[in-house]
Amino acid sequence: MHGHDSSAVSAEVYLATPFGFALLAYAIGVGLQRHRGRAWPWWRSALWVAGIAAAASGFVGPLAAASHGDFVAHTWAHLLVGMVAPVFLVLAAPVTLALRSLPLVPARRLSGMLRSIPARILTTPAVAAVLNVGGLWVLYTTPLFEAMQRSAWVHLFVMTHLLLAGYLFTVSLVPVDPAPHRAGYPMRAAVLVLVLAAHGILTKVIYSDPPMGVRAADAEAGAMLMFTAGDLVDAVIVAVLCAQWYREAGRALRRSAAPRPA
Repeated sequence: MHGHDSSAVSAEVYLATPFGFALLAYAIGVGLQRHRGRAWPWWRSALWVAGIAAAASGFVGPLAAASHGDFVAHTWAHLLVGMVAPVFLVLAAPVTLALRSLPLVPARRLSGMLRSIPARILTTPAVAAVLNVGGLWVLYTTPLFEAMQRSAWVHLFVMTHLLLAGYLFTVSLVPVDPAPHRAGYPMRAAVLVLVLAAHGILTKVIYSDPPMGVRAADAEAGAMLMFTAGDLVDAVIVAVLCAQWYREAGRALRRSAAPRPA
């Protein structure tokens, strides 16, 4: 990972394996649905492929290699792994596909895991927000970023955290699959506003006080990229949240207006 010898190539093969498995598992699920005569939206499959590609770009390939020494490249990897990929992956509804495709016993186990206390806690919007934006503050305002550039294992840990925390945060705000914890829309909107503010302040901190080991010019370019591109991704989350809120409010209105049996 931090070199270009044969061991680095082998490491990239290992790192790419989970993403290849994720693509294969989703394709098998879609194939099973078609074999059973059930429709599965093509655009969800496209979102899954795009999400996996975005996530993988931060672990393997030229962008991942450049991100070890270039702060702007690191920022692109951060955006793709921690923000773009989670949105695509959540909208691809992988849990719904798994529940429809798995045999009865594994499907029940997965459903039970979704209802477990740890799953409910981790998908609470406030908890997911702390893991997500709190982790970013720790990364860029402590020696962790410099350690990440020096150690391949720390780099792998941080990128994995960005992906998982971003996924949990997105699920907590705009769940598409059966969710273990669905907070009310006002709560989700409030958490989103606070996270947007915290993310915006962090970009200004990076701009004015670069992380350890980062040149001022690189920090300024990376902070501006994080601010502008991050806002675009956040705008997508806002749009999806508003659409879900509008649709749910419409259903509630129709239920309240429906005639009740005498």
